[in-house]
Parts: sequence; structure tokens; C-alpha cells
Amino acid sequence: MQLVLPSEVEARLSPESAALHLAIGLFVTEEATLGQASAVAGMPQARFLKELGSRRIPIHYGAEELVSDLAAIAELSPR
Repeated sequence: MQLVLPSEVEARLSPESAALHLAIGLFVTEEATLGQASAVAGMPQARFLKELGSRRIPIHYGAEELVSDLAAIAELSPR
């Protein structure tokens, strides 16, 4: 897919910056998961999370994810 930006916008953004802005938008609107958005941005998830944090954008982590993570931890923990 190719994205065509207005020339005024394209002049202000590097390809990397444009990809990051797109990725953030997709993540915020829940059109992409964290992993998908970090791939669009072309960076590891940890770095993408830092970018979100620097912009004070919350991650989507609700009660269901917490329950799932706690179950996975319990399953992996030695008994």
C-alpha cells in the first residue's frame, strides 16, 4: 500500500515519522494491536511503548488481559 500525503505535510515528515504517526493512530483507535502498530512504526514493541509513554498515550490493558496474564503466570510458576 502506498500512502500519498499532501506536499506540505510530506515536507515536514520523514518516512519514519509518518510511519510512527500512522502506527499511533491505528493503535489509539484500536485498529491495530500493540504488536501490529509497532511493526507499522518499524520498531520493537518496547521502543513503541516508550513512544506512547512520552506522548502520554495509555496502552489498552483491561481486566480481561490482567486475568489472562495472571493465569499464564500461575500456569508457568513452579509448584
